[in-house]
Amino acid sequence: MIKIKIRDASQQLFAWVSALITLAACFGIILFLLVKGHGAVTLEFLLTDPNPTFQAEGAGGILAPMAGTFIVTLTGVVIALPWAIATATYLSEYAKKNLATAYLKLAIDVLSGVPTIVIAIFGVALFTNPTLGFLSSMIEGVEGVNKAFGKSFLVCGIGMAIMVLPYMIKTCEEAIKAVPNAFREASLALGASKKITITDVVLPSARRGIITAIILGMGRIIGDTAIVWLLLGGSIRMTGQQPWWHLSNWLSTLQNTGSTLTTYIFLNSPAGEGNKPELAFAASLVLVVIIVFLNAAAGLIGFMGKVKEE
Repeated sequence: MIKIKIRDASQQLFAWVSALITLAACFGIILFLLVKGHGAVTLEFLLTDPNPTFQAEGAGGILAPMAGTFIVTLTGVVIALPWAIATATYLSEYAKKNLATAYLKLAIDVLSGVPTIVIAIFGVALFTNPTLGFLSSMIEGVEGVNKAFGKSFLVCGIGMAIMVLPYMIKTCEEAIKAVPNAFREASLALGASKKITITDVVLPSARRGIITAIILGMGRIIGDTAIVWLLLGGSIRMTGQQPWWHLSNWLSTLQNTGSTLTTYIFLNSPAGEGNKPELAFAASLVLVVIIVFLNAAAGLIGFMGKVKEE
């Protein structure tokens, strides 16, 4: 009896210590960024475009990288969400326990483990094909070369969609499976078809989990660098028709290169091409705040759902 109590106490102690180490690491990173970067985070820093210069005083702000982060994130989620919901619905409502389903689940698991740099290199090989030149632009002025540029917000968004797809599929699948069977049985008993039951009963009941999948996918996209660097390019400003925010120039913006907060951080850090660490720390702080906000929103959605169920 004493040995059991000692074992239980040691396991609880190990769990508490592990949790405290995780919290310490998280808050340590946030505190470090806060100390190093809070001085550079001003209204001007948030609302002006960056300037390619070696002088920190004239480097501008992060408006274009923040807009680029939003564009890439929105594009990736919009492309991945219908795909994820359709796959999750098939696995939850239609798929049978057979070899094909097993291979499909294996493919999803393998895709979730593929490094982002591999997805980026695959994207470079695929989107430089001239038949896909409408997603970016064609290389001009080089004799004998018939290839697409293969770098744009659209191309990057597709790469991001591939990256977050397995995570969104699994989250949506669990949300759909969590819908009580009584809901399905009641709908079918009232004469509704299976299709109507899924679209009008099951999916609306799983909306909390689907929203959580969207938020988690957004957080994953916002923090990536490899796909952005290879499929969006290293330009620090928007390169489409200017001004890029005009409605008439949106398509040009999507088909051209730009930057996100992650590439801005790299370009301004000593590890990149710049030497303005204070700006890199400030942009890192903004990026972490955005990710913390998204995760808090996911937790709040889950908490509100539990409260309504109770």
